[in-house]
Amino acid sequence: MIPLQMTSGDLIADRRAAYAEALLPDDPRAAADLFRQALDLAPYWVAGWFRLGEILTGADAEAAAEAFAMAVSLDPEDRLGAALMVDTLRARSLADSMPPAFVETLFDQYAAGFDAALMDRLDYRAPQLLRAGLSGRFDRVLDLGCGTGLMGAELRGTAGYLEGWDISGEMLREAAAKGLYDRLEKRDLSALAPAPAGWDLIAAADVFAYLGALERITGWVAGALAPGGRFAFTVERHDGPEAYVLRESRRYAHSEQALAELLETAGFVVWMTRDRLRMDRGTAIEGLVVQAIKRGATKARQGDGEGAVAV
Repeated sequence: MIPLQMTSGDLIADRRAAYAEALLPDDPRAAADLFRQALDLAPYWVAGWFRLGEILTGADAEAAAEAFAMAVSLDPEDRLGAALMVDTLRARSLADSMPPAFVETLFDQYAAGFDAALMDRLDYRAPQLLRAGLSGRFDRVLDLGCGTGLMGAELRGTAGYLEGWDISGEMLREAAAKGLYDRLEKRDLSALAPAPAGWDLIAAADVFAYLGALERITGWVAGALAPGGRFAFTVERHDGPEAYVLRESRRYAHSEQALAELLETAGFVVWMTRDRLRMDRGTAIEGLVVQAIKRGATKARQGDGEGAVAV
């Protein structure tokens, strides 16, 4: 992916942008005025329009939305996620998923320091929580949104064959270096083609925070799993009436009831537990740890009592 230009390319514009930053957080309106002067000199600076939107958020929501819209118009792939920022300004999110280019750019940038950030600073626990709900061995295992392989490290001992898919080439590079997977592929999980029912376990740790509506991926998993196959994943949880909401963190959170109904309609027997998935700025992020079995005759798995029962 072609990297975005984070500076304007104009020394005077960059200097005015720096002066604007110096006025924050005390005077966002004055900072915005200075940043507009920088953009007068560099009108095609995508990251500059995005930053102007951030500065205006909280001070002038309408002007912030206009700045974010300009960023999208200059970069239709929306690698900075400006459209999501507009959605966070609304009372109810209109987007049901994130721009794939934004997700790819985000994780390409974070890949090198990803493990240290999650494990050392955020106390990330999703892979371990999912692994605790699995027993026995699974012949064919797919790690959706595998990232750098944190979930793969938990799955390797349960898997006869382990494959990982991710949208970020840099994350896949990190995963490959660990030697955990039998195969790695670059895939956009929001646009998967139908697959034959050949997987015994499909796992997705902390992946669906980047997908709002889960009907498409749930339907895909239901078709790709062998009868009696397992679908194990985590989501952030919210208690409102909506099936999902987009939080200020630009991550989706999902309703327990709506998720249970969706999975049952798709042909799964479902059980969920609530737990802390990670920390964020000192706040615990509560989520759902979901285990779902596709209805149908199951394969017997050594040591897995659930897998030996028809559902």
